[in-house]
Amino acid sequence: MVTRLLSVVLLPLLFWNCSFSQPAKNTTSKTMDKNKVYSRTDTSKVNLSEEEWKKVLPEDVFNVARMKGTERAWTSPLENLKEKGTYYCAVCGNALFKSDTKFESGCGWPSFYEPISKTSIIYAPDNSYGMERTEVMCGRCKSHLGHVFNDGPPPTGLRFCINGVVLDFEKASAAEKKYNEAQKK
Repeated sequence: MVTRLLSVVLLPLLFWNCSFSQPAKNTTSKTMDKNKVYSRTDTSKVNLSEEEWKKVLPEDVFNVARMKGTERAWTSPLENLKEKGTYYCAVCGNALFKSDTKFESGCGWPSFYEPISKTSIIYAPDNSYGMERTEVMCGRCKSHLGHVFNDGPPPTGLRFCINGVVLDFEKASAAEKKYNEAQKK
């Protein structure tokens, strides 16, 4: 309960004066210009230097994904999104979460209780700011996504608190249409 209080109430206040990414304008796949490594089918690991990433990523995405920044709470258009579909890494296109694992946590960032697969997310200890947390990163490009906490709903009891600016969303209907078109070829 104390961890939840810290992450929902005090953490946003603590970081209010820190260097934040600007609110995401629109992080859907239709409007973002993608970089050369972005792929929803390639699962090979991506290893670019920070200078290379800086050249290909928008500043707000670079700040969160590569510099381990945090977007301001309650600024992501994806936080309240209720559409059915899949959330991808906005940096490399790796599938991260299904919409049916998304839930309203009240923390100000999109929250999920389970990643799409065991390899889609990697974990690292994060002891910054005097806290003990677990950082979550993309399993393909190692971009910072957010943190995972042990105060989520069943069946996992986990809360993946993810910066919306590093998420890319595709509606299930759009994915199904692409699949059907590919089958016709």
